[in-house]
Amino acid sequence: MEIVSGSVVDISPDGYLSIRAALPNIDRALLRQYSKVQIGLPDGRTISPEQRRKAYALMGEIAEWMGDLPEYVKRLMKMEFMVNRMQALEKHIFSLHDCDMTTAREFINYLIDFIIEHDVPTKTPLMDLCEDIGKYVYACLMHKKCCVCGVNHVDLHHVQAIGAGRNRDRIFQIGMPVLSLCREHHIESHTIGQKSFLEKYHLQAIALTVEIGKKYKLTKKNLQKG
Repeated sequence: MEIVSGSVVDISPDGYLSIRAALPNIDRALLRQYSKVQIGLPDGRTISPEQRRKAYALMGEIAEWMGDLPEYVKRLMKMEFMVNRMQALEKHIFSLHDCDMTTAREFINYLIDFIIEHDVPTKTPLMDLCEDIGKYVYACLMHKKCCVCGVNHVDLHHVQAIGAGRNRDRIFQIGMPVLSLCREHHIESHTIGQKSFLEKYHLQAIALTVEIGKKYKLTKKNLQKG
């Protein structure tokens, strides 16, 4: 595979790109008979001051938990992110000074996933630092942490009530909107109502998947239709 740089010269209303790219070796291009290509489309926007603040706040929490210098943690987290999260065509050392907004967003998501997975204590609620509330809620569900306060020992909360006298163990639940909530916030959600609860904490429920269901030991009837 050969990687070349180019520029977008036109975007048509029906969603097609026109790209102009210079080939470093025309004879090689003719020999290889290029036809299908993969195109990486980097975000042209630069990281915002708010994103930079979030990233450094999260890395500061990790550094304090690890007992290492913030600069070391920054290098470590950036390298781990580059290796494990960046796509093949995008793998490169990046700077939090001038990287694009998409890279910054994904790096912040990675730091939050790390904190949730490793039970890193934080002074600031992760919800206030996340860039993608859906991915944050999903990570909380998969690691069984309350998406409001971050504590362990959670319930799988169904935003839309199920049951109504029926046996919950026999109800197909895939696709139902769910959250992971501690007992206190689970009770609050029923007390003030689901709509008010979601608005109060700026939450977004996630459609239940087989993967999530297995984490909460749902039955085969819950996970298999028919």
